[in-house]
Amino acid sequence: MKNNYINHWLIFITLILIVLTGCEEQSSIGVEVLPDGDLISVRNTIQETRSYTFSEDSIRTDEASSSLLGSFTDSLFGNTTIDFATQYRLFGFPDFRYNATADSITLYLYYRIIYGDTITPQKFRVYELKDGLDPDAIYQQDVDLKSMAYDKLLGEYEYTPRIRLDSTSQDTFYQLIKIPLDMSLAEKLISADSLDMVNNDVFLEYFKGLLIESEKVDQQGGTILSLELLQRGNFDGSALALFYHNDSLKSELGGDSALYNPYIISNFSARVNRIVHDYTQTPFYDNLNSEAVQDSQVYVQATGGLKSRILIDELSSWRDSVNIGVNKAELVFQIDTTASQVHKFPPPAQMLFTVVDSTGAERLPVDYVFNPAFYGGGLNSDYTYRFTITQHLQRIIDGDAQNLGFYLTPAQKNNQANRAVIKGSTSATGIKLIITYSKYSVNE
Repeated sequence: MKNNYINHWLIFITLILIVLTGCEEQSSIGVEVLPDGDLISVRNTIQETRSYTFSEDSIRTDEASSSLLGSFTDSLFGNTTIDFATQYRLFGFPDFRYNATADSITLYLYYRIIYGDTITPQKFRVYELKDGLDPDAIYQQDVDLKSMAYDKLLGEYEYTPRIRLDSTSQDTFYQLIKIPLDMSLAEKLISADSLDMVNNDVFLEYFKGLLIESEKVDQQGGTILSLELLQRGNFDGSALALFYHNDSLKSELGGDSALYNPYIISNFSARVNRIVHDYTQTPFYDNLNSEAVQDSQVYVQATGGLKSRILIDELSSWRDSVNIGVNKAELVFQIDTTASQVHKFPPPAQMLFTVVDSTGAERLPVDYVFNPAFYGGGLNSDYTYRFTITQHLQRIIDGDAQNLGFYLTPAQKNNQANRAVIKGSTSATGIKLIITYSKYSVNE
């Protein structure tokens, strides 16, 4: 019995060795079952591509996982300026009794992540909204928030962002921006009738929210802040706080000790960004949105900024090649680490490679639907992005899909400001489409 067991294992190991030694570029496994003169070979080829820089289509900015604020200018990507508007909801029913008198009102904004520097001051201006935001509506990056606000300036504040790390966890601490606001808003909120505060729907008709406007940074530098707005664990979230006192407080505690009432941003609050890009001073501006000239570099940027248009020519010629099957088609994009300044400005952690359909819309290839992990797109340690598009390429070759072009874009578009310079098709180490295919040849 023991010898039979050993024999079975020897046979199994022998079969494995046969399979492994047969995995060569030109395989002979299975030749004995083919007609005389037939041969299967596996080959690699690098298909030529063309690449260009295009403006991203307008993206949706409402209810992003992180709302953005600030202005940032660099020599390669021009200027990005982002404004922010939100609703504030009741934390509870305010109890302004005993001749309550407003003392002050302050806007508290928290953040932990920045994209840019901690040198250039930011200037913010705050306005009250006169038009309400709709939590169920869709807002694009070009929404005119300024037209939705009153002209009266409630507050203006200059702030230089900073980052402080927790030495234990290496995580960043919450950083706070405190913007004192005009007393007229404090008087409005403390004078609200009880009927204006019976629930949040009624209150949002009385006080529609705030617009925080960023002043454009013209010189090189600046920062985009990723705001921490919502309550999470022990963190209470950003808020608007009304400080006041009343007769009861004075009589019980003496002096002018203040009470306060918070107005919060919740998951039900509409949160909207306006994002404006200015590329007029960039090196790619003259060729932006054009296929007339290829550059050795292409540019990708979140916040509805830039994407790379990729064209793969002559795929239709593969249809004329008989007895061919695509084993793997992999696209490799290489970041220009020097131009991107990757240590100062981290590139996107994840990219998307989309296909253009017959309507001109962008959609993910069938390879993503089959297996997102196999499809790829994550940032690798060698600063490459790799995508497997085998099934989509085979569909083009088979005539089941049109070859209308592709786009490379950041996966996180409305809650991050990351960008990258990619080596283009004309660069020696630029975009590569590596096709591994099997060819069944017949020698007569």
